[in-house]
Amino acid sequence: MIRRWPPCSPGLSIAVVNGTLQAAAKAAVPLALALGYAAWGMFWPALLQPQEYHRFADARAFLGVANAADTLSNLAFLVVGLLGLAFLQRERASGSSERFASPREMLPYRVFFAGVALTSAGSAYYHLAPDDARLVWDRLPMTIAFMSLVAAVVSERVSLRLGAALLWPLVLIGLASVVYWRWSEVAGSENLRPYLAVQFGTIAVVLAVSLLYRSRYTHGAVIFVLAAAYGVAKLTEVYDRPIFAAGQQVSGHTLKHLAAALGIYFLLRALQRRTRR
Repeated sequence: MIRRWPPCSPGLSIAVVNGTLQAAAKAAVPLALALGYAAWGMFWPALLQPQEYHRFADARAFLGVANAADTLSNLAFLVVGLLGLAFLQRERASGSSERFASPREMLPYRVFFAGVALTSAGSAYYHLAPDDARLVWDRLPMTIAFMSLVAAVVSERVSLRLGAALLWPLVLIGLASVVYWRWSEVAGSENLRPYLAVQFGTIAVVLAVSLLYRSRYTHGAVIFVLAAAYGVAKLTEVYDRPIFAAGQQVSGHTLKHLAAALGIYFLLRALQRRTRR
């Protein structure tokens, strides 16, 4: 007679099955969100880029710089992006394992902060003379940051291997959404919806993964601070003109840049302070 060792009790078998079901359910939520946004982006009716978007409230020039406040406020992205890259370089050189379990875990964050720094250049270029052609260069680096953040969150909360495998495909999908929007516009069949699906789907997936999976590090709740900062940024963007009209000092779009950069800075500080659980 063949005996199994150690013996497997019915209670243990039920626990294993329940654990497997729970894991499958947790994985299904972000996957369903990703697929839902992908379907929304691909199969719903086309959306056009409103041309009113390019007419920002604060058009004041300063020292020869057009739309100076909206243009120069992008320096905040350059600063926080370079600070993030410098921090990661020091971490790699030190070989410390407190903040990153593996050098591979740094790569999504390296791509993220590079995307943030490039957003500074792309957005400044756009705001000097806003139009659809220049908006492409604003959005391309933004999608790099969005998609690499998904890979970073998956790496430290779900699986390092899965996060590494997702990084470059996600970045390519993000870039393709912007290229497709511009191509469809030039071809006379404009559709902005895939880009919007990337932007808002990314936020939904990051929040879902963060709620369902615990980070391997302390200070993991900073992802919700980053999401809140991005929410404030989008809100000030919507109320660009009313905010500027209130005091004629700063516009909502300028505040958008500063709020988003501040959220990224909070993320950087959390990375610098975190330790492995």
